[in-house]
Amino acid sequence: MSQTVTQASSESGDAAAIERDLRVQLAATYRLADRYGMSELVSTHISLRVPGPTPTFLINPSGFMFHEITASSLVRVDLAGNKIGPSPHRVSPVGVAIHSAILEARPDVNCVLHAHNTYTVAVSAQECGLLPISQAAMRFHGQVAYHEYGRAGTDPTERSRLAEDMGDKWVMLMRNHGFLTTGQTAAEAFIAAYYLDLACRAQIVAQSAGVPLVMPPMEAVEDATHLRGRDEPAWPALLRLLDRDDPSYRD
Repeated sequence: MSQTVTQASSESGDAAAIERDLRVQLAATYRLADRYGMSELVSTHISLRVPGPTPTFLINPSGFMFHEITASSLVRVDLAGNKIGPSPHRVSPVGVAIHSAILEARPDVNCVLHAHNTYTVAVSAQECGLLPISQAAMRFHGQVAYHEYGRAGTDPTERSRLAEDMGDKWVMLMRNHGFLTTGQTAAEAFIAAYYLDLACRAQIVAQSAGVPLVMPPMEAVEDATHLRGRDEPAWPALLRLLDRDDPSYRD
């Protein structure tokens, strides 16, 4: 066998191993999102970029609940939603449109998590948006984008607005709709979603007391941004949790 053929075979094997690991990471993210209340029947999506010469990403198959997702059931598509490789499953055109809009506009982003959690929807509908009244909220200071409710995600104008509104932020509250969190890894996007939901819960509960809110000093808020990204060490523990209870996400 020639050196060229051997090298090509090795590169192909490396690419397959990388994709397999990404599939496991994304399937785990779906299971964790379900466990922590970020699923909505068969709606909403989480995507993860697959490295390669052309932009492609993994996304959930249509009609599957988050707790059903496995590494092998994820579908690899290009930015237009065309399937890359064999798969018996369909994908949501709306899901593809929303996620590809962000992944195309943000080469620094590899994972996009979109959900409709009750408390984040509630905060998205407030004119004030996310307030830095909790430590969880402070980590997002200066990193929250806002997107006004618009047309269907498949509309080209809506895709452009999504990318434009997201800008260089890492988190987006979609008014009257839900949220997007992003990350360089699935772990980063999930943990951002976890803390964003926690921050929104704290805000709604605090506001519901009907008393004036105490706002922390701005110096403390600005200093708390160092918290972002510090909790990725929790990811191995989260995987251990899944592996103990139901490791089928790896299938």
